[in-house]
Amino acid sequence: MSESQQPIANAQRLPAHIRNIIFDLGGVIMNIDFKLTEAAFNKLGFTNYREFMTQFHITPLFEAYETGKIGDATFIKGVQELSGLNITEEEVVEAWNALLLDFPPERLALLESLQQRYRLFLLSNTNALHYAAFQDKLHAQTGKLLEDYFEKTYYSHTTQLRKPHAAIYQLVLDENDLRAADTLFIDDTASNFSGAESLGIKTLHLKPPVQITELAW
Repeated sequence: MSESQQPIANAQRLPAHIRNIIFDLGGVIMNIDFKLTEAAFNKLGFTNYREFMTQFHITPLFEAYETGKIGDATFIKGVQELSGLNITEEEVVEAWNALLLDFPPERLALLESLQQRYRLFLLSNTNALHYAAFQDKLHAQTGKLLEDYFEKTYYSHTTQLRKPHAAIYQLVLDENDLRAADTLFIDDTASNFSGAESLGIKTLHLKPPVQITELAW
């Protein structure tokens, strides 16, 4: 790994040349807990849900949904079939969205402050059901949407691209005329960094329980 690809330590102040910051969403801006969705499916009797989807592992049905290749109805039916149980659509959606928690106000305030110093972008592996739910949560809390905090937002299900593949990072660079060397990507999942680092984008692993408000801005 070259010097330009070295991850930035949590406590280290950002290099002066950084002009652009790409943020992950879950675990960075929004609080999430994957165990809550696993527990919700377990409660429904889908006790081997973890074999199909975790923060670090994804199977074809879930990847197809997160890259927008199938719609909500096909995804829900697929989950019902995987479970082998008589689970309703409403139960699937409720369990699927259980991991989505809240947007800490101090993180949102930090984003508003950083808007004055950096170009800010959002890049999230997500899906249509989660997108609708977390935008509703944020709007109910603040009257705003994520697009109010970022110059542009990128979601795997709308771009049909997914982290860690380099193509989704290249899309962000190209559409916004960004230099990779001037750009930092922040994520709580280190396995998402390979594509960004291959392009020369700086990376920062936000290791739980560290929050973005604790970084040396």
